[in-house]
Amino acid sequence: MSWLEKMNNVIDYIEKNLDNDINLNKIAEISCYSITTFQRMFSIICDMSLSEYIRHRRLTLAAFELQNSNIKIVDLAAKYNYESPEAFTRAFNSLHGVSPSAARQTGTSLKAYPRISFHLTLKGDAPMNYRIEQKDSFAIYGIERIISTENGSNWKEVPNFWMEIVSNGLLDKLMQSTNLPVPDEGLNHINAIDCYRTTNNDTIPYMIFAFKTERSNAEGYTEVDIPSATWAIFKSELHTVEETSNALTGLIKRIYTDWLPTANYTKVENYELELTYKCKDKYYSEIWIRVMPNKEEI
Repeated sequence: MSWLEKMNNVIDYIEKNLDNDINLNKIAEISCYSITTFQRMFSIICDMSLSEYIRHRRLTLAAFELQNSNIKIVDLAAKYNYESPEAFTRAFNSLHGVSPSAARQTGTSLKAYPRISFHLTLKGDAPMNYRIEQKDSFAIYGIERIISTENGSNWKEVPNFWMEIVSNGLLDKLMQSTNLPVPDEGLNHINAIDCYRTTNNDTIPYMIFAFKTERSNAEGYTEVDIPSATWAIFKSELHTVEETSNALTGLIKRIYTDWLPTANYTKVENYELELTYKCKDKYYSEIWIRVMPNKEEI
């Protein structure tokens, strides 16, 4: 089954159960990914969290029912899995800008969020630069933070995390712990990794790290062992240091929307690396994801 088929099958399951319990374990089973990985993939591709999509769809259907039936608000709240009519009313008003009772009135303006469908779209974008490499295991250490992915907040939290450790001196301290000279060219000593362990739903672990060597002083830092793996490595265009966040964000989105749907590889969960290289007065970034060949290609 193709990546696109799996994604659309998940949407089929969600749509059939909007007025029922939606089992996250079932979503993981259909997608063949852990629920944490699927939720992250969904938020990257769709620019919204999975829970946000489900909430928007339920409140869209609820609005249709209010305008086209005599269903009681208390029954509608229960139908779409809200704990109370008050919770339903707050959510409805937050999305539509009016109360459920006001939505029954003719001429009331409401919002409708359509069902998502995943398709392969042919575009004229520049080709993606990537390579496949086999790497032995290695160790890293660094500063960890648990990042929320709810409503796309990770796109703001990650740059803020970097700015915070720059301003409080922790980045310099991590650099000094490597006991290596700052490189004039090539791979930076300090990089980032996410999804290297399981956390709660709608969160990911994110670490700003250094590679562990015989010269490293890793005392007091979180340490992670990266297993040997086959990696798909994607390279960005040259950018300034201020453009690094946008370059990484754009590259990550293209991996999930342009490369994975058509690649002869399947993404293996966990351990996604963000590496930055200096090239004269500019930089380029790489995203590393673990992959394995599709079964039909072996």
